[in-house]
Parts: sequence; C-alpha cells; structure tokens
Amino acid sequence: MEPRLVGPGPYRATRLWNEIIELFRAGMPLRKHRCRFKSYERCFKASEAVECLHELLGSNQNFGPEVTRDQTVKLLKKFLKNHVIEDIKGRWGKEDFEDDGRLYRFPPSSPLKSYPKKPSCGKEVIKFPDWNEPRAGPSQEPIPVKSVAMNSEMWYKRHSIAIGEVPACKLVFRRELTQTNIEEIWKSMTLSRLQKVLGLDSLDEVLDTKLVNSKHIVQNVYNVNKQGIVTLEDKSKELPHWILSAMKCLVNWPSCSDLKQPTYSGFERDVFKTIVDYFSQMKEPLLTFNFFDVFVSVLGLLQKPSKAVEALQISCLLLPPENRKRLQLLVRMMARISLNQDLPRLSESVRTRTLMVQAFSRCILCSKDEIDLDELLAAKLVSFLMNNYQEILSVPSALKSSIEDHVAHLQRVQFQKSYPEVYRVRFPSPETEATLFPEKTKQKPPILMWALKKPFQPFHRTRSFRM
Repeated sequence: MEPRLVGPGPYRATRLWNEIIELFRAGMPLRKHRCRFKSYERCFKASEAVECLHELLGSNQNFGPEVTRDQTVKLLKKFLKNHVIEDIKGRWGKEDFEDDGRLYRFPPSSPLKSYPKKPSCGKEVIKFPDWNEPRAGPSQEPIPVKSVAMNSEMWYKRHSIAIGEVPACKLVFRRELTQTNIEEIWKSMTLSRLQKVLGLDSLDEVLDTKLVNSKHIVQNVYNVNKQGIVTLEDKSKELPHWILSAMKCLVNWPSCSDLKQPTYSGFERDVFKTIVDYFSQMKEPLLTFNFFDVFVSVLGLLQKPSKAVEALQISCLLLPPENRKRLQLLVRMMARISLNQDLPRLSESVRTRTLMVQAFSRCILCSKDEIDLDELLAAKLVSFLMNNYQEILSVPSALKSSIEDHVAHLQRVQFQKSYPEVYRVRFPSPETEATLFPEKTKQKPPILMWALKKPFQPFHRTRSFRM
C-alpha cells in the first residue's frame, strides 16, 4: 500500500490516523514467535514494531524524516491504548508499551476511526454586512412633525427650498463606517482569503469563525514595532523580564549582557530548562485549542511551501496579540539558538535543533482532547515555523493592501452617496470635470491687416492694363 499525501480539509487528524494504521497493518511483518515455551502465530515484537513504524513515518511525506524513535514509541503507546494493537494475551488499554521484546498482534476488529456525518454544504463564501442597507428600527418609521407657527422667516426658508435656491435635506440611511465595521471587514476578508488558500468549500469544519476576534486581527496588523513584533496594550500580559533575559542569554551566547551573575559549567542548560519550564506550565498552547484544526489543516499544504507560508501568515493573525507576540519571540529564539555555533550542546544525545522541536512543540500546538497524532503534527509544524519564521510571523502585505483598498473604496462610495454635490467637486470624474470647471474661452490675438498681405513682390503688368 503506497502512502498518499493527506491534504487540507476537515478531520485531517483523523484521516492521518487511519492512513498510518492502514500502512502499519499492511507493512508490519507477522510471523511465529515463541514466548515461555509457547508458540504464537502472526505476531511481532515491540522492538520490531518500533523499527517498522519509525521507518514508515520517516518516509511518509505527511510526517518526514525528523520523526524520532521516541515519538514512534509514544505513538505505539497510543495504538495500544486505542486497541490498534494488543498483546498476545489480548490485553490493551491499561497496558504499557515499551521498546523491548514483548509480543503483540493485531486485533480482528477494525481500529479505524469513523468520520462524523454532517450535511454537505455548497461553496460558502465568507460575507460581511452591507453597510449600504438602511438601518432597521425606528429610523424607517414616519417621524411625527410638530406643528409650528409660520412666520416670515420660516416662510422664506421653505420658499427658498421650493424654488431650488437652497438644497433640500435628504434622509440618507447610509451609515458611517465605524471602527467596529472596519474590524468586521478585516475579519471577513481575512477568513475569506484563508478559505481560498486552503481550498475549502467552508471553514466551518476546521474553524469556529464565531470564536475569531476581529479586534485581535487589527491589533496584530497595526500594533507592531520596527522589528514586526506585536506591541501589547495590556503590559501585564508581557513575558516576565527574567524570561526575556534568559532567552536573550542563549541567543547571544557567550555574551550575556542581561545576566549579571557569573556563569558556571552547565549554566546554559539550567537557563534553557528555566525557559522550557515556563512555557510548559501554560494552560493553553500558543496557537490555542480553538485553532488546532485549522493549523493541522494548513499542514496539508507543506508540499507547496509558498501556499503553506501564506496560510500560516493568515492563521497566525487570528491569535490573541499576547499569544502572537510570545510565538514570535519563542520561535525566533529557537531558530537563532539552533544556528548559534558558540553555544555548547544543550543535550548529550539530541541535536540542538531537534531538542528545540521536542521541548517546545507541545506548548505551541496541541489538542484539548489529546488527539492521537498531535505530537507528530506539532513537531512537523514547529519545524516548518523555524525554517520560515521571519516570513510567517510578519504581516501579509498583499492581504493588508487589499483590505485597506476595500475599506477606502467603501468610504469613498459612502461619501459620494451621502454628499453627491460635495463629492463631485472634491473628486471630479473626467465627465463631470468639464461641467464643474469649464475652460475659459481663449481670446484669439487680433488679426493684423498686414499679416494678411503677401510678401512684397515686384510689379508686373497684366493684360488688363494694355487693353
């Protein structure tokens, strides 16, 4: 059975789970084994399962060669818990899986997960309210007019309006674009672009759009410093100073300007452990539980890096500003530590880059319900983030320009409808410009009589003189 690329879309984690199980069951060699003087048919050793599954995951384009043996063992533990495999005595669930010589087998029942059945929906395009619609409510009802005594001044005003000297006021229902309206436009157009990049008919099954905060998007776009890092209005949500100092220490090693205390052997490992402990104690990952499915769906685009980068750019705009800032600082630290040749090894057995992925992937992305493949999916995403963090965690300029142009267009049209005469003067079109600003008739210079005469010619007699 050949592995296939599982693209973006709903239930991607479940589809990947079923894909790996089918490949594992088809590729795992089964043979007779003896254990305590007894033979067992069609089974395999735990170590053999680790070897087979590790090779399978490494060659699968949905996961890749960065999957470690330890991650493979953790996945087999989940296989045993979910009755994908069982020991030779039929036990599973509460049993533990270790990378050893114990024997396991496949149960006769299908271990594949079913997909929730939902009514199919057509192509859904994210829409935003039409600000041109009249307001609902009392404004559309007749307004009672109080009778007033008519005096000469009042009569003159009404008469002036009637004969056209003063333009009559018109009741315009068009609303002004408020900041809330603009934020909703940002949300709608951002989600619409995300849906298009992912190639989905609807975002409903990968994202609850009601949980997307439009204010967060606008703040993440405009509240940034020169380095592109989000600036927070609520300073209590900033990273503690001592964590920032620890992060800078490892990034700029061996120059630790923020740390005044002398270093010692193994000091850099203690600093790193302090950072890991801080981020590990968070109650929710930086990409939040609400956005888990949409980020997993983006992983289906990694074979098209430019598409994946754009999808992640947009998805990261949806985050709360404090999460986005911490993600920016953390991933930048991880990438720079991995490239710091002067920094001593932070682990005896694992490369620094692999250590970064293992240490922080779960605090960046994980599921609230402990989805079976979340560790592998998080590692895949974090690895891609480290490779492309500068572009992914910047504001997508094309999206920003298109939304700003759209808002400006709405404001121009709104102004034109509400104040047509003023608009014609301030923003004349080629057709109306000639009417509003007629060219003055150019006076031609006076024609001099001598200009009509021909140049001097000598006198010649003609026949008429001889007659």
